[in-house]
Amino acid sequence: MSGTKPKGMNGMKQLIIGMLVGLVAAPAAMADVGVPPTVWSFRTEKLEYRLGKKENSLAWDFDARVGGDEYRLVWKSEGLRILGGGFAELNNELRFQKPISAFFDTFVGVAASTPDGEPQRYYGSLGVTGLAPQWFEVEGALYVSKFPYIRARADYRALITNRLILTPEVVLTMPLADDPARGIAAGGASAELGLRLGYDLIDRSVAPYIGLNYKRSFGGTAKLVRASGGSVGELTGVLGVNFFF
Repeated sequence: MSGTKPKGMNGMKQLIIGMLVGLVAAPAAMADVGVPPTVWSFRTEKLEYRLGKKENSLAWDFDARVGGDEYRLVWKSEGLRILGGGFAELNNELRFQKPISAFFDTFVGVAASTPDGEPQRYYGSLGVTGLAPQWFEVEGALYVSKFPYIRARADYRALITNRLILTPEVVLTMPLADDPARGIAAGGASAELGLRLGYDLIDRSVAPYIGLNYKRSFGGTAKLVRASGGSVGELTGVLGVNFFF
């Protein structure tokens, strides 16, 4: 019906409002427990237009942070919206993050997965994130619910010049339980591989980029995807820009 907002859009607005309220309230809450003055930051890992064989889409991956040296509150958001359609992916997470070494933080949090046309899923999260040797940025997390899964991610910024940077990335997701309503089988992993070439325009705060992104399902999940008439692999070209401030 014309003028009717998709259910996913309303859900996304509610999540965003909730996350923003948490970030705004965080400085006062942290001050009450004696945490040093807080610092805000916003960073995108991806903000891009994807060109696929069958459809085009908009994708994002960003985090907003508030905190100091001892504690941080982090809102992470990832999503994929099909142009002319709904949200094929929509994930938001609120984390309480604490350093455990010079290069690594541990975190606990809550996460919501609310794409259009699929059952909503909510999780508790626990993991570590930081810089591994050779300056790989890595993260590993367990998401706990009736449908738990493990997620691991790694990327590396390879400086071709001081401004031209090549960033390979791999993301692996391993479901630990069947979720038939979402076409997911326990042990049926999915992988996402990316390769992006960016150029830092303004002190690494604004960086346009181009690249490729590939997604693939495996095992029982791939069988369910094929049974539903879908494709287990998808390669897209990407054109985007990242921000940091």
